[in-house]
Amino acid sequence: MHRPTATPWLPALALLGSITALCIGTSFAKRLFPLVGAEGTSALRVGFSALVLLALWRPWRWPLSRRDAGHVIRYGLTLGVMNLLFYMALRTIPFGIAVAIEFSGPLAVAMLASRRAVDAVWLALAVAGLVMLLPLAADAALDRTGVLLALGAAVCWALYILFGKRAGHLHAGHAVSLGLVAASVVVVPVGVAHAGMALLDPRVLLAGLGVAVVSSALPMSLEMMALKRLPSETFGIMVSLEPAVASLLALIVLGERLAPSQWLAIGFIVAASVGSTVTARPSRPPGADALG
Repeated sequence: MHRPTATPWLPALALLGSITALCIGTSFAKRLFPLVGAEGTSALRVGFSALVLLALWRPWRWPLSRRDAGHVIRYGLTLGVMNLLFYMALRTIPFGIAVAIEFSGPLAVAMLASRRAVDAVWLALAVAGLVMLLPLAADAALDRTGVLLALGAAVCWALYILFGKRAGHLHAGHAVSLGLVAASVVVVPVGVAHAGMALLDPRVLLAGLGVAVVSSALPMSLEMMALKRLPSETFGIMVSLEPAVASLLALIVLGERLAPSQWLAIGFIVAASVGSTVTARPSRPPGADALG
């Protein structure tokens, strides 16, 4: 058991680097959509991430009971579906908005675990943010299919957290590397069926490897370092900034401009996540950041 470090700047910078790398990698991944589609891009990311982390952690070194294998498989399959739905959502809605909608999954897990009055405030903020983003009006700017896919990814993220907790006693590298293998079983066949031989283009393969390293292997490694050394409250607050970071980097990398009301909605969701973290009970573990 690692104690939070007395000088948390290094792990805090590592976590910020993890969030930034994840968002930059996903922003650049969107540029592969015209070549291999969202499904093909997701297959490259998850497939290469599994290979990289298998080589890094060599999970066959650790024993795995049948019960734990079941937990890891469910965790990995959920992770795969979540990534596939999230990338498909990115085809038609901005990256920052997709992340904000997806964030409703872990927020729901955190709030359902508590019965305190203060959580009603964070719930109200999160619901207000979602209502502002969802295409409820007939002339809504956001694509409904994209929003539904992002909501599906949010449900998967919630399940990913629940299944991940059941495998939480395993070494992080052990669980994540095997989980990504299970995720590949879902994502790679869908990507191959959609993109076919285009996935074998050397330029596409090289770009896919870069996306996998920048948006998966690197942030996961940095996050694990930060998680061991930061207080859970600090970790949760910084992770809560991800929708805002994603929106800013999507503006810089992809030129995706959001309306003031959409920035406000994202702010509500970030505030709800930060508030839920700050007022959480000390025993509450921080939610792990996913590949989405």
